[in-house]
Amino acid sequence: MQYLQLIIGSLLVSLPFCRPGATEDQMWAAGKLMRDVCLPKFPKITTEIADGIQKGILPDDKDAKCYINCIMEMMQTMKKGKFMVESTLKQVELLMPESYKASYRKGISECKDAAVGIKNNCDAAHAQLTCFRSKIEIFVFP
Repeated sequence: MQYLQLIIGSLLVSLPFCRPGATEDQMWAAGKLMRDVCLPKFPKITTEIADGIQKGILPDDKDAKCYINCIMEMMQTMKKGKFMVESTLKQVELLMPESYKASYRKGISECKDAAVGIKNNCDAAHAQLTCFRSKIEIFVFP
């Protein structure tokens, strides 16, 4: 919870200086903060596994799926197993470099129903990210 408050506080302090979008360095820095919060919650997820997920290698096991869910909930793209389309689109506009946005908007549109009907939150996040990986040209994940 303290990390989330730190992230939100940092974002609020920097808002007056922001323009729409972010640099690639800023995007990865925000992602690192999320990883730093979620990795300790899932001790079976090593840095190597997290690096693989970052590159689109999505293990099909409970810990990996729940780690993905943790990150996606922090990004406000998933909430209780449901994909948050509007929130995700806002995050893309605020936190992604301009060169990524068109591909992400298209992928979000194509994947909006990827987790529909999946009851387990971790399975839903994994299904959502799997769809993104296949539909988004420049796939990135913290």
